[in-house]
Amino acid sequence: MTTKTAYLGRQDAPPGLEQIASGKVRDIYTIDSDLLLFVTTDRVSAFDVVMNDGIPDKGRVLTSIAKYWFEHTQDIIQNHLVGTAVEDVTGLDAEWRDRLRGRIMIVKRCKPDPIEWVVRGYIVGSGWKEYQKQGTVCGIELPAGLEQAQKLERPLLTPTTKEEEHDRPLTPSQAAEFVGAERYEHGERVCMELFQRGTEVMADLGILLADTKFELGTCDGEPMLIDEALTPDSSRFWPKDGYRTGISPPSYDKQILRDYLETLDWNKNYPAPELDPAILAQVGSSYVEICQRITGALPEGVSA
Repeated sequence: MTTKTAYLGRQDAPPGLEQIASGKVRDIYTIDSDLLLFVTTDRVSAFDVVMNDGIPDKGRVLTSIAKYWFEHTQDIIQNHLVGTAVEDVTGLDAEWRDRLRGRIMIVKRCKPDPIEWVVRGYIVGSGWKEYQKQGTVCGIELPAGLEQAQKLERPLLTPTTKEEEHDRPLTPSQAAEFVGAERYEHGERVCMELFQRGTEVMADLGILLADTKFELGTCDGEPMLIDEALTPDSSRFWPKDGYRTGISPPSYDKQILRDYLETLDWNKNYPAPELDPAILAQVGSSYVEICQRITGALPEGVSA
C-alpha cells in the first residue's frame, strides 16, 4: 500500500514561475501583468499557526470546492477565477503537471481588501468565548441566555484584521474605517447574500453552515470574490442530524483539528506541536467527504 504524501510547497516551486507570495495554505506565482497562479498546498493551519504536517489531497479538495462556489455565485458577485487546467500553465513538464493537477487556479490580479469578511449564523468558537465574557460578538451585543452553538436570530457580519499571527476582531465601525463606509456597506450586503446561498445549498445536503470567512477585493475597480469560498478551511459545516446546542457539534471541517489541539499543552503560538497521524487522516477523510457531497464528485487528481 502506498502512503500519500502531502504537498507542502514553498521551497519546492515549479520551474520557471516567480513566486510572489506564500500564505498559510496558498503559494502565489506571477503569470503575466494580468494573471496570477494560485497553488493550493496541503498545509493546514489552526489558531493562525501553520502546522508542520499537511493533509494529503487537501489542496485538491479546497480547489474543487472553491471552483464549485465561484461558478454558482456569479449572479451575486463576480470572482477572480479564470481557469483550473494545468495544461493552461506554460512551462510545466509532465511531472509538475501531475503534481499540481487539481490544485491550481489561474486568477485575475486583484487588490485584496484589508479585512476578512466573517459571517456567523450560530454562536460558537471565538464568538462563543467572547459572548461568555462580555455578552457580545465583535462588539455586537447579543441577547442574554444563548447556549453554545445556538442559531442566531439573524446572521452577523463580524470582520477581522489580517495579521501575520493572530487576526483581531473588528466592530462594524472599525471595519468601515479600514475599507470605507460605502465599501463596507456593499461588502456586508454581498457577504450576507453569499452566506444565504451557502446556507440554502448546504441545507439540501443535510448540512448546517455555522459560519464562514469570505475574501473580497477589487479588479480594475470592480468588486470581486477572491481566494476561496465556503470550503472546510474557511467554514464550519455541521451535519444536521448531529446538531444540538450546548456543545461544539461534530463537523466536516478543521474543528476536528482545533478540538484535538485544545487537549494539548500548547499556547497556540509558534512552534506548532506534533500531530497525531490519526487526526490528520480523520480531517482528510472529512474533507474529501464534504467535497463529494457539495460538488457531486471526487476532486480532480484524487482517487477513491
